Amino acid sequence: MKKNQKYMYPESIPMENRQWPNRKIENAPVWTSVDLRDGNQALPLPMNPAKKLEYYKLLLGIGFKEIEVGFPSASQDDYDFVRKLIEENLVPEDVRISVLTQARRHLIDKTVESLKGVKHGVVHCYVATSDLHGRFVFGCDRDAVMKMAVEGTQMVIDALNKNGMRDNIGYEFSPEEFSDSDLDFTIELCKKVKETWGASKKSDFILNLPATVERRPPYQYADMIEYFCNKYPYLDETTISVHAHNDQGCAVAASEMALLAGADRVEGTIFGHGERTGNLDLVTLALNLHSRGIDTGLDFSNMDCIVETVERSSGIPVHPRHPYAGNLVFTAFSGSHQDAIRKGMDMRKQTAAHFGHSWKVPYLHIDPKDLGRSYEKLIRINSQSGKGGVVYVLESEFGIAPPKRMHPQIGAAAQELADKKGNEINSAELYKHFEETFIHPQGPLELINFKRIDVSDLDNITVRMKLNMNGKKLKIVGSGNGPISAAVHALRSITELPEFVLDDFHEQTLGHDANAAAISFIGLIRKKDEKLIYGAGTHSNIDQAAIRALFSALNRVISAR
Repeated sequence: MKKNQKYMYPESIPMENRQWPNRKIENAPVWTSVDLRDGNQALPLPMNPAKKLEYYKLLLGIGFKEIEVGFPSASQDDYDFVRKLIEENLVPEDVRISVLTQARRHLIDKTVESLKGVKHGVVHCYVATSDLHGRFVFGCDRDAVMKMAVEGTQMVIDALNKNGMRDNIGYEFSPEEFSDSDLDFTIELCKKVKETWGASKKSDFILNLPATVERRPPYQYADMIEYFCNKYPYLDETTISVHAHNDQGCAVAASEMALLAGADRVEGTIFGHGERTGNLDLVTLALNLHSRGIDTGLDFSNMDCIVETVERSSGIPVHPRHPYAGNLVFTAFSGSHQDAIRKGMDMRKQTAAHFGHSWKVPYLHIDPKDLGRSYEKLIRINSQSGKGGVVYVLESEFGIAPPKRMHPQIGAAAQELADKKGNEINSAELYKHFEETFIHPQGPLELINFKRIDVSDLDNITVRMKLNMNGKKLKIVGSGNGPISAAVHALRSITELPEFVLDDFHEQTLGHDANAAAISFIGLIRKKDEKLIYGAGTHSNIDQAAIRALFSALNRVISAR
């Protein structure tokens, strides 16, 4: 590799007996939201106190037990917000709030002061440990950086002791740019920080190892976490936390691999808000684990409300293809996808028995109902859609279940409409077009009146019909073994009609109450070309529905090219 080229592949981590690729995540990590601090700092228009409080309550509702609520030494709004949460008793017993500070005494003093009266809190201090920052931003060598981290930790201890808060405040230390720092130096620095803090419960001392700028592939970040855990001597008294940014689009992968490598805790934001390309998206990581059968402790069952709140608070829309939250992620436009989804939904009992778990549906790795989404939006119709998806929408939204041999004609009609519109078809437009095409098609025949005139013999029924054909009123009579057969025989007496054969007849009830209507489907074969053509009819009377379907099919036979 050329020495002075513009970019270089990051050096591998010297791992011996790497273990993380063979592990499986079996329990959820400690989830920590940094929306109100890291996410808020990066918004073009940071949240005002009212929006911040609404967002905080959203995070509580989702189930976060650790929330970083601000940078109180950097902003009076942040300081006042922390005080409001404490003074108005807005922090539940099982929730810890944390606050960020730089390693400078006057900033630490103000930060600790902001937490007065809190029952459970965390002071989060950070020092950049990479040579890029230490040498070229701050003009410090590694010894000076080590001293800054140790002295900053001691300042936190002093401030807590001064305010009588050491027993109920935990400590989080972040070696900023961990993933771009020398590993052995960072381990030694973190050892010194821990020894300065002293003995602790695991939950009360947190080392947060951030990929502040994502420069490495995610598997190298995992190697760094495993290497750190193997060399760092105080794991039983330390929570290992990760904080991944998304500069190369791999924050979710990097965080998941880091959990395999030994991390206990993850920091991130809802939908990944944060500097540049953002932080780890907690929604995606948590729901990835949920889809693998892990109880995350977080509740995203009202995703539409979460999206609306975050969009309003941040001013940034959620991408329609965002995993889990986008408004297109549980839809299918492709005909083959639509057909597979429809069949998979119909066969859920069988797939559950075969695969041993209850959700296994083509193209849908998670049940949309888990997110408060409805099946009605699963399949959407455009010019790329197939018959399966079109029929699924008719079935799921309108209760119309046409016979299988009719499906291609319904699909073709929907595609014709989509081509004409040049855009997506909504369900109302689809139903209207189905009605115009199959229930009320244009044609020369119009039924005026239908009546049984002989019902004494159930095996030989006679019917009389009044109809209009090309403006001419006709009265016809026919007999058969049922009303449809009798009507067909009557219609064959009209010589102007093309020859046809009744080939298929289906009927069903629409609705379940006393006012339910009937819908009938009739398929006729046009003799001159053996083409099967369907029509449909609806009416409160099932005989009337069938006769209307016959007339619809005949009009389509006459007008079909």
